[in-house]
Amino acid sequence: MKLSVVIPLFNESAVLSLLINEVHHNLITLGEAFEIVCVDDGSTDDTLQQLLKMKAEKPELKVVSLSRNFGLQAAIAAGLEYTIGEFVVVMDGDMQDPPELIKELYQKVQETKGDVVSAVRSERGEKLSKRFYINIFHKIFRNISDEQQLEQAGNFCIMSRKAVSAILKFTEHNRYFPGIRNFIGFQHDTIIYDRPERADGTAKMSSKKLFSLAADAIYSFSKWPIKLCLYLGLLGVVVFLVAIVYTLISKFTGLAPTGWSSTFLAISFFGSVQLTFLGLIGEYVYRIYKEVQKRPVYLVKEVYE
Repeated sequence: MKLSVVIPLFNESAVLSLLINEVHHNLITLGEAFEIVCVDDGSTDDTLQQLLKMKAEKPELKVVSLSRNFGLQAAIAAGLEYTIGEFVVVMDGDMQDPPELIKELYQKVQETKGDVVSAVRSERGEKLSKRFYINIFHKIFRNISDEQQLEQAGNFCIMSRKAVSAILKFTEHNRYFPGIRNFIGFQHDTIIYDRPERADGTAKMSSKKLFSLAADAIYSFSKWPIKLCLYLGLLGVVVFLVAIVYTLISKFTGLAPTGWSSTFLAISFFGSVQLTFLGLIGEYVYRIYKEVQKRPVYLVKEVYE
C-alpha cells in the first residue's frame, strides 16, 4: 500500500459524500494503491451509516468507529494506528483541507525525499473573530514554545511511515498533533495554500474547544506558564523590598505613610497573585493526574475493513 489518508469525522453528514468522492477521485488520479481511513468519532447523526454505505461502493474505504466522542486529537491518533500506507495524509473532514492538494503533498514528499510535508495556510475562509483568535494563538505559541513551531499549520500534512511510527510512540492524554509532528524532527517541508470556508454544515470546533486545544498546546510544549509564575513572584519580592526600604526611610525621617489604602492594595495584589499561581499549579497537577491514570486515549467500537 503506497498511500493512506486519515480523516477524523464528527457529525459531518452534510459534507461527507462530497468529501469522500473528492478524496477518492484525487487519489485515483495519482495512480498509486491507496486507502481512506475514516474515523467516526462517536457521531450522533448518520455519518457512520453513510460511511458504511459508501464503503460498499468504494472498497478502498476503511471505517474505524470509536465507542464515543473522544475529540479530534484522539481520532487522529486512532486513524494513524490503523494505516498501512508507506505515506500517510492527515486532513480535516470539513472540506476546508482541499482534497486536490493531496497530489501536491505527495509530489512534494517524493521530490524532497523527506518525512513530513505540512500545508501552511496563507488565507483562512473563516469568521473574523475566529481568525483573530487563531492568529494570536499561533504567534504566542511560536514565540513561547520550547521547539520551533510552524505558524498557521494545522493537521493537514503528509508523513512517511517512519514519521508516523514515531508519532504513535506518544501516549499522552492531552495532545496537540501539530506540536507532536514538529517535535519528532526528521526532514520537514511545507506547501502554501488558501484555506476555504466550510462547504456545508456547522463548525465542530467551538470557541471553548479552540481555547482548550490552545491550552493543551501551550502546557505540553512550553514551560512559560510556570516560568511566568516565577518571574511574577520575583517581581513581587522586589516590590516588597522596595516597600520595606521606603517604609524604613519614612519612619526615620518622620514621613511615615498613613492610612489603610496602601496596605489594602498590597494585600490584594499579593493575594490575587498567589491565587493565580495556585490555579496554574493546579492545572499542571490535574494534567499530571490525567497522565498517571494511564487511561486509553480512545476506544474502538468496530473496524470495518
